[in-house]
Amino acid sequence: MTAPLVLRAIPVEDRAWLIAALDDALAGGAPILPLAPGQDPGDPAVQATRALPLPDGTAVVIRTSGSSGVPKAVALSRAALAESAEATHEALGGPGQWLVALPTQLISGLQMLVRSSVAGTEPVFAPEGADARQLLEAAEQLDHERRYVSLVPVQLARLLDLAEADADAAEALQRFDAVLVGGQAVSLDLRRRAHALGVSLRRSYGMTETAGGCVYDGVEIGDTLVRIRGGEVQLAGPTLALGYLGDDAQTKDRFVTEPNREGEPVRWYRTGDAGELLGGMLTVTGRLDRVIVSGGVNVSLDEIERVAREYPGWASAVAVATEHPEWGARPSLVVEVDPAAVPFDEVRDGIRAQLGAAATPEWANETERMPRLPGGKPDVPAIEAWLLSLRESFAQLRDGRGEAPRGADEGETQ
Repeated sequence: MTAPLVLRAIPVEDRAWLIAALDDALAGGAPILPLAPGQDPGDPAVQATRALPLPDGTAVVIRTSGSSGVPKAVALSRAALAESAEATHEALGGPGQWLVALPTQLISGLQMLVRSSVAGTEPVFAPEGADARQLLEAAEQLDHERRYVSLVPVQLARLLDLAEADADAAEALQRFDAVLVGGQAVSLDLRRRAHALGVSLRRSYGMTETAGGCVYDGVEIGDTLVRIRGGEVQLAGPTLALGYLGDDAQTKDRFVTEPNREGEPVRWYRTGDAGELLGGMLTVTGRLDRVIVSGGVNVSLDEIERVAREYPGWASAVAVATEHPEWGARPSLVVEVDPAAVPFDEVRDGIRAQLGAAATPEWANETERMPRLPGGKPDVPAIEAWLLSLRESFAQLRDGRGEAPRGADEGETQ
C-alpha cells in the first residue's frame, strides 16, 4: 500500500522552491502549505496544520487571512486549482504572463502561480511592499503578448493616482490586457477613473474556498454556478475546495449537497455574503455577519462603506459598530488621513440620504495607516481593538486619570 503524501511547508520567500513544489503538487506530488514571510516551518501552528489528515486529492492547503478573526486551513485539489486557472484564461481571452503583486501564501497570489504553471509562462514578481511606481517598473519585465495582474482596491487606487499624474505610468497601466481587482468591492469612483484612463479593469469575486475568483464583472466563469438562498450568495462548480482541515463541523455547515432539478447531487458553498441576482448578474452587497441592529433597524456596515467610499478621499473608509446606550449600536467610520478628503459632515449627510438615520455614523476617526491583513483587506478586529483602546484612553483623560494617548492626533473624533 502506498504511504499517504506528507504536507510540505514551503516558505514563500524561496520563490524557486515554491514554484517547483507547486508544479510537483499540481502533477500529483506532495501537497504544499505556503508559509507567510518570516513564518518558521517549526512553528507549533504550522506543525499542527501539517499533522491534520488531508482529504484525498489535496494539492495545496491555504491558511485564510482571517478577516473575521478566525483563520481556517482550506484544502484545495489540483483539479480545482487547474479548473480555476483555465476558466480565468478563457474569460480573459487566453493564457498570458502574470505580474505577481499579492502575497503567495494566500489564494489571491498563489493562483497567479497556478495560472502561470497551467499556461507554461514565467511569472514576474513585484518587490514585496512595492509602491505604484515600483509595481509598474516590475511590469516592464513582462515579455508575453498578453499581460495580466491581480490587485486589491488599495493597490488599484494608488496606481490610478500615479497614472493620472504621469502619462508614462498611464501608458504602462494600459498595456495590461486585464487588471483583475478583488478581495473587496471596487467603488464606482475607482471604476470610473480606470475607464477614463483606458485601463482594462475586471472585477473579480471569489475566495479561498473557490480556488480564487470565479465570478468576473458579475458573471460566472467556467462551470461556476451561482444562486441566492435566504439572501446569501452560494456557489457551485469544479473549483470548490475539499473542505477545512480538522473542522468537519465547519465543512458540513459551509459546503452543502442538494439535488438539482434532474435529481443529480450538486455541492454548494455557502459564502456568508449577501447579494442579489439581477438579469443574471451577481451583485454582492456585503457580509451577512456585518449587519448590526441600530434602534431596531438592521444596518449593513458594508453598505455604509460603499456609500462613504464614493466620496473623494474616503476610499479607505471602514465602518465598525460601537455600543450606544440608547440605540444599542451605532456605526462609525475609520479612514486613512487624506488632505484632499471632503468633510465628514458631507459624507455623513450622504449616508443618511441614501441609507437612513439608523445607518448614519456618529463620528469618524482618522489614522495615518489602516491596519490591513496580508492580502490587503482591512484588519477589522485590529481596527476595533485600536478604537477601543483609543476611547478608553480618552475616557481616562476626561476623568483626569491619565495623559493624552499616544497617536491621539491620528484618532480625533470629527
